[in-house]
Amino acid sequence: MRFTRRRRDPVEVNLTPLIDVVFLLLIFFMVSTTFETRQALELTLPESAAGVELEISPVTLVVTEQGHYRLGERELSAAELGEALAAEADQARLHGMVVEADARAMHADVVRALDQAGMLGIRQVRIATRETQATSTQAETP
Repeated sequence: MRFTRRRRDPVEVNLTPLIDVVFLLLIFFMVSTTFETRQALELTLPESAAGVELEISPVTLVVTEQGHYRLGERELSAAELGEALAAEADQARLHGMVVEADARAMHADVVRALDQAGMLGIRQVRIATRETQATSTQAETP
């Protein structure tokens, strides 16, 4: 007796569900990952031998070499500086304000920022500096 063999369909691996799962994982990790959005500025702070570290982080105003200002995450022009400082004036009066001016920034740009702070009644203004190299080597020698 002869049995007839049934013809088998060729075996195939369906990759569609696998691709769907990979895309779902990709979307999950993209949504759940946090990204750092702070933009770093390349500032060369002037040197100072008599600097003191701050304990409280007050309002920080950055003056770039090109004469632009940055308050928080906002980049400002000279015309927008007054309005932006007015919005932060209460906190600056309470904790003070730090001006981080690039060593190559124009003196007029720094004075403009200090003038705006003075007109808003911000009296405690500090200028950020970096420690001089000679001071750090002198402090290490007995």
